[in-house]
Amino acid sequence: QVQLVESGGGLVQSGGSLTLSCAASGSIFRIETAAWHRQAPGKQRELVASMTRGGNTKYSDSVKGRFTISRDNAKNTVYLQMNSLKPEDTAVYYCASHKVGLNDYWGQGTQVTVSS
Repeated sequence: QVQLVESGGGLVQSGGSLTLSCAASGSIFRIETAAWHRQAPGKQRELVASMTRGGNTKYSDSVKGRFTISRDNAKNTVYLQMNSLKPEDTAVYYCASHKVGLNDYWGQGTQVTVSS
């Protein structure tokens, strides 16, 4: 009934772009601090971008200047615009909502594959 649902993943060539979306369903749930994480095969999960409800953003060094996180609070939706994609960006991308003292909410993940 209340969950996060990602979409927009796929296969792209190096240098291409993708936009991921993360929508919250249900009238009670709201996305707190929004975050995009990714996990490549055999590697630890990595936080790549986050955004507070007030618009404060942070990015990992590996994606800074190439990725942009945004949100539409009225639509309860978070986006990740990914430009200049590299093969090392290949991973499953997860949307999450974080807030200290509250439960974290996670999406199911969407696969992004960047070919050489």
